[in-house]
Amino acid sequence: MRRAAVVESLKAALAPGNLLTAPAALAPFETDGLTAIRQRPWLVALPENVDEVRTVLKVCREHGVAVVTRGAGTGLSGGARPLADGVLLTLTKMNRILEVDVASCTARVEPGVVNLKITEAAAPHGLYYAPDPSSQIACSIGGNIAENSGGVHCLKYGLTLHNVLGITVQTIDGEELVLGGKTLDAPGYDMMAAMIGSEGMLGVVTEAVVKLLPTPLAKRVLLAAFDDIRRAGDAVSAIIRGGIVPAGLEMMDALAIQAAEDFAHAGYPRDAAAVLLCELDGDEAEADADAARVQAILADAGAKEIRLARSEVEQEAFWRGRKSAFPAAGRLAPDYYCMDGTIPRRELGVVLEDIAALSRRHGLPVANVFHAGDGNLHPLILFDSSKPGETERAEAFGGDILKRCVAAGGTVTGEHGVGVEKLNEMCVQFGAGEIEQFHRLKAAFDPAGLMNPGKAIPTLARCSELGGMHVRGGALPHPELERF
Repeated sequence: MRRAAVVESLKAALAPGNLLTAPAALAPFETDGLTAIRQRPWLVALPENVDEVRTVLKVCREHGVAVVTRGAGTGLSGGARPLADGVLLTLTKMNRILEVDVASCTARVEPGVVNLKITEAAAPHGLYYAPDPSSQIACSIGGNIAENSGGVHCLKYGLTLHNVLGITVQTIDGEELVLGGKTLDAPGYDMMAAMIGSEGMLGVVTEAVVKLLPTPLAKRVLLAAFDDIRRAGDAVSAIIRGGIVPAGLEMMDALAIQAAEDFAHAGYPRDAAAVLLCELDGDEAEADADAARVQAILADAGAKEIRLARSEVEQEAFWRGRKSAFPAAGRLAPDYYCMDGTIPRRELGVVLEDIAALSRRHGLPVANVFHAGDGNLHPLILFDSSKPGETERAEAFGGDILKRCVAAGGTVTGEHGVGVEKLNEMCVQFGAGEIEQFHRLKAAFDPAGLMNPGKAIPTLARCSELGGMHVRGGALPHPELERF
């Protein structure tokens, strides 16, 4: 690779100022939301249209330069961590809402559009975009697609995968793939499902068609306080077992409650061991009926206090506390490590107790705040990176939580992706045959291995070094799961 030739070609392809090379200009791009893992990129390219994206990919292909695609940088798994000898393809300048089609209840957007902006554009038409990650005011739709992001309403309305109808993808080989569209289904293999959540390893999304939903006529928000975290976990399954699918069903433990209350003043009961937030929507009669049924279920499950928000202001306050939990945790310790694993709902109570035991074993506090309805855990491990060994202990603690999720029949990620953070735990969940198949899929789209290399899929050699993998057919347990 002739570095000077790459720089010259990219400067010619991009508008003035859209190729960053100076160390000071590169510094803000050295990490995503997983700030413990940093690497300053060689170059940052900021294309403004699809033709410029194609040209950047063409230059990188011809010179054998690796490409990492980045959105707003809010990811939490190191998936957008740049490479020291690679190009960071940042799509934040491709931020236009191209169309809001009221007749088909869709919007067509570029990848740099901020998640919340879609709902703001659709709101005058009585529509909204359902996925709402906690970083909704900052995260981009392209990043949401890369990680298959969710949010507090994912239980009823699904993740990004369930709300994107079509995408346009640029491959490293110069092809443009148009997958899906405004129709509800398309012929052929469901390649869009492979692209969503692929963490930029297969191609670059340059346009998306997203589904818009009618704004609910009514919604009711309940807060239930419990004096036992296991009872709160069991109450989640009881609600679903009762035949009700809430729009949102979230849970916070005592430490998360304290942090959120100090930060957002949401009115949470400070003496609770756990709180559940439950949102029910529909027409007025449906919302009222479901709220009454859920209140009865919560009472039977042992809730010591149940509140029904009496106004939109109180509803907003309940959710403000939940959505403030991550920044609020930053007031509890100099650093925190946000985990992301998913388990069957029936296992919530026992796994939360096991996480508390792991907290004592590793000597680090943990605040639990998560999407309880679909079992997507987000333990926040508190530590101080300035103290020798604490970062390593936090990482070991996080790894143990993910292994516990796998042992419970779950998975190592729900919506944050694998990135570089969970490569070891991928070896625990998947066998050699499965990992080989992941690599075959990547090679079909990226034969030279230039797209986000080293992310999301571990090598078989790495898994072998860790000791013990599943064999084909899953006959052998991983030794890391034996203690669970």
